[in-house]
Amino acid sequence: MLIQEIWLIKLVFAHLVTDFILQPASWVEDRKQKKFASPKLYWHGLITALLAWAVIGWQYWLVALVILISHVLIDGWKSYQPYTNGSFVIDQLLHFLVITGCWYFSFVGWEETRAGWQQFNQHLPAWKLITGFVFVTFPAGIIIGQFTRQWSQKLQESAAENTEGLINAGKWIGIAERIIVLIFVLHDQYAAIGLLVTSKSIIRFSEKNRQESKTEYLVIGTLLSIAIALVTGLWVK
Repeated sequence: MLIQEIWLIKLVFAHLVTDFILQPASWVEDRKQKKFASPKLYWHGLITALLAWAVIGWQYWLVALVILISHVLIDGWKSYQPYTNGSFVIDQLLHFLVITGCWYFSFVGWEETRAGWQQFNQHLPAWKLITGFVFVTFPAGIIIGQFTRQWSQKLQESAAENTEGLINAGKWIGIAERIIVLIFVLHDQYAAIGLLVTSKSIIRFSEKNRQESKTEYLVIGTLLSIAIALVTGLWVK
């Protein structure tokens, strides 16, 4: 099992180094302009495959070939897409899917997969953990939004400022905040939660001449968010 894990981590390492460190911005721009006609696209794919081949071992030449072909195809596809967060996430997911597939077919069989799934399917702590983390993301955000609706409506009705960015940003800040708090609770780091609340308060409540409804919205939303994450963490434990 240790060899399998090291092998997989080496492939991830090779991808991170070649995709984020060794790929110049000029290569990315050239790929955007020339698409599959860009020589830089193929150079990048070759470098990625060679580094992967070097770190996992020369006997895995077929894996390196799969990475070469898939990397060129995925990056070539991305060159036709608008430069958005969605296309970036899909691009990286496809790369990691190929890496996981190479690892699976090199080391894992169907019987092992079925046995592992059966064991996981009966593991109560794992399912509680997954359910807890899922809950503190969008479901908890929707619940908080329901209970703070009267304040968010006041902000939206205000003609003096554009609050749409505030509310949308607050949604993602809340998700990150609840995930961090949940992790702290699971590791009994309650003092760190206090530091998180303090730092957030300094950043978000230092604005002068703040509208009263905006302050109420932020305070109640923050308290609800942290309380939900705390209760969820205690339930998971």
